[in-house]
Amino acid sequence: MSNQLQRRNQITEAFQTRFGGTPEHWCRAPGRVDLMGSHTDYNLGAVLTLPIDRDTWIAARPNHSREVRLHSLNLDADASFSLNSNTRNADQPWIDYVHGVAVMLQEAGRAPDGFDGVIHSTVPLCSGLSSSAALECAAATVFEELGGWHLQPLQKALLCQRAENRFVGVNCGILDQFTSCMGQEGCALLLDCRDLSGNPVAIAKGLRVVICDTKSKRELAGTEYGERRAQCEAGAKMLGVADLRAVTLAQWHTHGHQLPPLVGKRCRFIIEEHARVLALAEALPVKDRVAIHQLTTASFDGACNLYEIVSPAMRVMMNAMLAAPGVIGARQAGAGFGGCMVAFVEEPQVDDFAAVVSKRYLEASGIQAEIYPVTAAAGAGVIR
Repeated sequence: MSNQLQRRNQITEAFQTRFGGTPEHWCRAPGRVDLMGSHTDYNLGAVLTLPIDRDTWIAARPNHSREVRLHSLNLDADASFSLNSNTRNADQPWIDYVHGVAVMLQEAGRAPDGFDGVIHSTVPLCSGLSSSAALECAAATVFEELGGWHLQPLQKALLCQRAENRFVGVNCGILDQFTSCMGQEGCALLLDCRDLSGNPVAIAKGLRVVICDTKSKRELAGTEYGERRAQCEAGAKMLGVADLRAVTLAQWHTHGHQLPPLVGKRCRFIIEEHARVLALAEALPVKDRVAIHQLTTASFDGACNLYEIVSPAMRVMMNAMLAAPGVIGARQAGAGFGGCMVAFVEEPQVDDFAAVVSKRYLEASGIQAEIYPVTAAAGAGVIR
């Protein structure tokens, strides 16, 4: 039996147990890993992002009420909310990502319908691979199916971003939701966060993207994420620009000394990181090993010393990745502060790479990491 069929049977059985009968609609949305571009999204820079074949499924059936009732297989938890309410759930905060989407749909003039649903995700929670955005985008797709109307992928992404910003309370950029909605199977996306365009970027044959999960959990709403964003906004204002995307490297070298030291460090990282995104988008299709190694190393060094988003577990993982066979380059993923990291690995050596990284990380940290290659997946949609 295939993994997909096993997953479908598991969800169907859980649905039958909780709600009786079987689900009528199946929707999914992928997680993502940023190949380059930490924190550049809310500074309106570029990000090289990859929608991954780890995704969130929601199996649903309309219940002809104003209630949304959900069961999470991953958390073994039940929660519900009323479509007439704008109140967050203090006991089961995971449902706020679905509730927020419903609230934003209503504000946009849509009329979401109540449903019963079972959620299952293969995106690790709190790992930096956008489990929250995958849930939001899968939920928006369910509401589309039940309502019989259609959102354009970019429209859906922006709506889900608003749900996380205004309802959940995480002031994230567009990266996660854009990737989950706009993903294309088989390629990375070069996202321009200023004009919200995305261009496909091929990954050279023989080059694999490998996720290395530190198992060090992160919670964006309770970290220094918001502080970093505020520092960047303050720096842009001091430099007389609307956002850091407007500052070139040459301008930075001329005017960067005018900023307070801490704000200057944050801004320097973003400006240099944006340039690295564009450079990596050119290096990946031609498998320029030297460029890939230099760019990923510089990104991680900046994350450590300038943006200061690297946890002790991430440093240990970086050492393990760079010591493993087949590695071309490695860096942080997501917002940092723990969670996952990403490596570019020679395809024939992926298994050896994973074995060595897992062994070295366990010896140094006492934690059993999860190491797995990923491929580019399609964006949010209906499972036919």
